[in-house]
Amino acid sequence: MKFVIQRVMQASVSIENRITSEISKGFLVLIGIKDSDTKEIADKMIKKMLGMRIFEDSEGKTNLSLSAVQGQLLLVSQFTLYADCHKGNRPSFINAGAPDMAKEIYEYIIQKCRLENYPVATGEFGADMKINLINDGPFTIILDSEDLFNIK
Repeated sequence: MKFVIQRVMQASVSIENRITSEISKGFLVLIGIKDSDTKEIADKMIKKMLGMRIFEDSEGKTNLSLSAVQGQLLLVSQFTLYADCHKGNRPSFINAGAPDMAKEIYEYIIQKCRLENYPVATGEFGADMKINLINDGPFTIILDSEDLFNIK
């Protein structure tokens, strides 16, 4: 599982030229899921993401968490995070999770974040989305379950 976490001042998702969800200060999280991912892995990734202290405190140090700044989440499924670009110029997406399984894990992540009492906006699984954001920093972190939890 991969999370690309962008600290944003605001972000939105549009589908067919209509804004379908938006947040102000918080995280835009692009979520990549592969076939071997589980809800247990998702739980660990969520815990790590929500605990990250990447907002600036009064001294300008990245010391505050999402909850400390009353931040919001915009969670967007992004199968292209598992693009394999080793051969040729056209990426292969064979490493991305099967759509039914990936959608179930994506919806689980949304539910778990809401249960933690964070305001959660979402993309639409499988839709052609346009993402608009004002990246704060820019500050972008990549969480990869294989790196974080020695999962292969």
